[in-house]
This record gives sequence, structure tokens and C-alpha cells, in this order.
Amino acid sequence: MPSAFQQSVIDEFRANAGKVGGPFAGSDLLLLTTTGARTGRPHTTPLGHVRDGDRLLVVGSNLGAPHHPDWYHNLLARPTVQVELGEQQFQTLAVPAEGSTHDELFARVVAEAPGYAEYQAAAGRVLPVVVLHLPDPQAPAPAITSLAGKLTEVHTWLRGQLAQVHAETEAHFAARAAQRGAGAPPPPGLGLQIRQRCLAFCQALEFHHTSEDGHVFPVMEGYHPHLRPVFDRLREEHRSIAALQSALAALLAGVAIADPHRFRTELTQMTEQLTAHLDYEEAEILPLLADVPWPPASR
Repeated sequence: MPSAFQQSVIDEFRANAGKVGGPFAGSDLLLLTTTGARTGRPHTTPLGHVRDGDRLLVVGSNLGAPHHPDWYHNLLARPTVQVELGEQQFQTLAVPAEGSTHDELFARVVAEAPGYAEYQAAAGRVLPVVVLHLPDPQAPAPAITSLAGKLTEVHTWLRGQLAQVHAETEAHFAARAAQRGAGAPPPPGLGLQIRQRCLAFCQALEFHHTSEDGHVFPVMEGYHPHLRPVFDRLREEHRSIAALQSALAALLAGVAIADPHRFRTELTQMTEQLTAHLDYEEAEILPLLADVPWPPASR
């Protein structure tokens, strides 16, 4: 739980659209809510930030302590985080910067907030810089009024994460191929970025399938008993996809040394199996959910 002082800052932030007085008066603050790596419970932390274009940079300074803050360990285990910025709230993927990118971003932070250089000098460790992307203001979320719309939103997000994994691994392999000779610059650090995206994707997919198996499918079977073979197939595919998730995580963990041709082939095969499942579920299930209101009516 936050300390009494932290909780007072959180309460003041939320009561005043992100404005806080006292020692933080005039500071650029946000609230970062992570999910506990061990407990699974939400933890909210007030943090300073530096805006860098369409992203926010936060530093795991822990006030110069020799160990990383708890919120940093949490986001390594569960990369999807909730951000409160003024009156704005959004979910995003938390990605620690690596290598030369980390150094460039830390310099950007210090140029705006020099106190972080003092924390770095005191800490005896490299202070992590975490990138939080802002939502695209040109792409507002569509209004969702049915469970079919909610399912489509989830599937669209899952497909988007897979596309990003493909794009980021291609960038990684291109950087590796560009290295030539002694003294060549190292490839950009994409390892953590790919890991975080894969982890967020796998956790979201697991939650989605667990919810379907435990709640959605049993209720739908009660209304549509003639479709039991469809639900049985989807449940079986969920079990197969759980194994694919483990294989995908293992595959991406070795991207730094993987053979590009083999890696691309296996990643493509996994993607095809996952997307085929989503396609089948949409074809069979979406028509049944078009008239089910979302969010559910409160009782």
C-alpha cells in the first residue's frame, strides 16, 4: 500500500485534475498503477515525468536508493499499466529503454530535471528509464454498445500486438545485419521492448480465454445448446493456444541469438494458428453477441 504521504498526494492529484501543492507544486506528475508481481493487486505511485513527443518518460530513481523501486519490478512482470495524467486516464505498455536508447533518453530527462543526475550518482546502479506512449488523439476509441463490439475490440488489440512483435523483430534483425566490422555500433536495444509486448499479449490472451471458458461460453451454451460442438472446439483451441503462448515466449526470449530465417518461420506459423482461432471465433460467436448490451446493466 502507498505510504500515508503518497496516498495524500494521490488523493490531491485526483481531486484537482493532476495539480498537487506542497513540495510537488508546479511539478509534472502522473499516477502510475501497476499490478503487483507477487500479489496481483493494483499499486498506484505518483511519479515525476518528462514529456518527449508522444511519449512520457519516467525514471526508476527510488530517490537514489541502491535498488529499483517496486513499481519497476511490477511492470517487468506485468507490462500493461494504467496512467493518470491530469484528467486523462489510459492503459499503455511500459517499456524500459535499453543500450544507447536508454542513455539518450536519460540525458533528455536530466536536461529537463537535473536532480536525476544526482540520484544516478548516489544509486550505484543504472537508473531505468521507462517509456509510456500516449494515446493517439487522432484515433479515439469507438463507442462500444454490445458484447460483440467488446469482443472485436479485444481481438483487434491482440492482432495489433502480434503485428508489433513482427515489426520489432524485423527491426532487430535489420540492425543485426547492418553491423559490419570492428567498432560498429551495437544494434538498438529491442530485447526488452519485444519481451514486454509479448508478455502483455500473452497475459491478455490468457485472461481473455479464461474469462470465456469460465463465464461467457457456459452462459451462451445455455441459450444455444445446439452449438456445443463450436464451444468444445473453441475450448480445445484455447488449450492448444496456451501451449503456443509458452512456445512464443521461449522463441522471443532467444531473439538476440536466433537464426533469422528459422525465427521468422516459427513466428509466422504461430501467428497463423492464433489468428485462425480468432477468425473462427468471430465467425461463429459474434452474431450471437450483437444484441447483448455492453457494458452489462448493473443490478
